[in-house]
Amino acid sequence: MIVRKATAADIDSVEKIFDELHTSEEKGEITVGWIRGVYPVRKTAEDALKRNDLFVLEDGTVFGAGIINNIQVDSHKMGSWEFDADDSEVCVLHTLVISPRAGGRGYGKRFVKYYEDYARDHGCFELRIDTNERNARAREMYAKLGFKEIGIVPTVFNGIPGVNLVLLEKRLR
Repeated sequence: MIVRKATAADIDSVEKIFDELHTSEEKGEITVGWIRGVYPVRKTAEDALKRNDLFVLEDGTVFGAGIINNIQVDSHKMGSWEFDADDSEVCVLHTLVISPRAGGRGYGKRFVKYYEDYARDHGCFELRIDTNERNARAREMYAKLGFKEIGIVPTVFNGIPGVNLVLLEKRLR
C-alpha cells in the first residue's frame, strides 16, 4: 500500500470513493456529515489535481484519497490554535476519504502517517485538520494519532449549512 500524488487517471476512482461514502451515509452505515451533489464531488478532486495537491492511497486499486497543502479554510481563522505559525509553516489535510470497502484495515492511519512525513519533509511542523463534529470515527482516529481538538466552529462548510467544524492540530517534534 502506497500513498502518491494523484494523476488524471485517478479521478474516476476518487469520485467512486466519494459516491461510496455518500451511499454509506445515506444508508445510515456511517456518519460523515457530507451531502451527495454538494461535497465532496468530482470537481473537488479535479480542482485538487489542478493545484497538484491531491494524493491517493493504492495498491493497484485506489482505496483512499486526500488533499495536502498549506491552505487553511476560512473557519481556521476563528480557531484558538495552541501554536502560532505562518501559513507556510502549516500543513493541512483536507477531505481524507477511505473507501468503505477498505474500512478497518488501517488505511486512514497510513494516510495520516504519510501526511505527517510529507509535512516534515516540506518544513512544516504545524499540522491542522478539520472534520464535522458528527464524524465520530474520524475524531477518534485523529485523537489516537495525537491530534488535539482545539475548538468547534459553526459554519457553512463547502456548501453544507449547519456544520459544527472541529478544528484539530498537532505539532511535530
